[in-house]
Amino acid sequence: QVQLVESGGGLVQAGGSLRLSCAASGSIFSRNVMGWYRQAPGKQRELVASITSGGNTNYADSVKGRFAISRDNAKTTVFLQMNSLKPEDTAVYYCNAVTWNLGLRYESWGQGTQVTVSS
Repeated sequence: QVQLVESGGGLVQAGGSLRLSCAASGSIFSRNVMGWYRQAPGKQRELVASITSGGNTNYADSVKGRFAISRDNAKTTVFLQMNSLKPEDTAVYYCNAVTWNLGLRYESWGQGTQVTVSS
């Protein structure tokens, strides 16, 4: 089981920046994908960005060119740098980790961190 602890959310004006962090602990196997999802009130949870253990990244079209996902060398902390924030980026952001071992898939979620962008 992987435990995920997020930090870095808050209130920012439109055009500003925030950096989210997600620290993972527990059974993180070498093959994994970590990512950020978000859920705005009344909307479904959606993928924002993800990064594989090999460093491949994927972004939602709505954040391409503004957000950047990265991970530290130990590959246990994932960051989401959010620039040029817009009011529509307001949501609860959740860290997610999927890992595979011996043919089994394991998925974990963080508790979520609120990001509010004022206009």
